[in-house]
Amino acid sequence: MPRRLPSIAALLLSVCSLAALAGEVKVYRGTDTVDPEEVARILGPVKMRSLRLLDAPAGPGAATSAAAAVTAAAAAGPSALSLPVPFAFDSADILPAAKPQLDAIAAGIRMLPATQRVVIEGHTDAVGTDEYNAQLSQRRALSVRSYLVSMHGIDAGRLEAVGKGEASPLPGRSPRAGENRRVQFRGE
Repeated sequence: MPRRLPSIAALLLSVCSLAALAGEVKVYRGTDTVDPEEVARILGPVKMRSLRLLDAPAGPGAATSAAAAVTAAAAAGPSALSLPVPFAFDSADILPAAKPQLDAIAAGIRMLPATQRVVIEGHTDAVGTDEYNAQLSQRRALSVRSYLVSMHGIDAGRLEAVGKGEASPLPGRSPRAGENRRVQFRGE
C-alpha cells in the first residue's frame, strides 16, 4: 500500500495542476466595471499550493489531505478573465465602448511585477469558417495588445497576443453564442 501513495499523490498533484491551468474564468459583461485590483489578483504570479501532499503519510488521513488539496486549488479563484470587447463588424477596430474596461485591465497589469507576462487571447463564436475565425481572433488580440502598449505604455514584451478562434467556447454556452466573441487575459 505505501507504494501506491506516491502514485495517488502524483495523480492528485497533476489534477490540481491541470485545474490551475484550465482554471475558472471571471467573465465580465459589457456593462460591468472592471476592478484593477481584481485584475492584478487574477493575472498575478501563480502560487503553488498543497505541495506537502507528496510528503503526507499513508493511511486514513491521506484521502482527507487529497480532498483538502483539491479544495485549496478550487478556492484559489479564477486564473483568467474574459471581456466582451466590442469591435467593429468584421474588423479588429476596438469600439469606444470597450475602452473603459481595457483601461482598467491596463491599470491592473501595471500593478503586477514588471516581469509578469500576460497572454491576450482573442476568441470568436462558431459562426464562419475555422480559418476565418482563427485569423480574426488573432487580429483582435493584436489590436488589444497594441491598445495597451500605445495608450498605457505597457511593455510590449510582457504581452503575448494569441488567436484562439472558435476552439474554446465558454463553458455552458452554445459555440455560436455571442458571449464567445471575447478577449481573455491570463497571467503567465
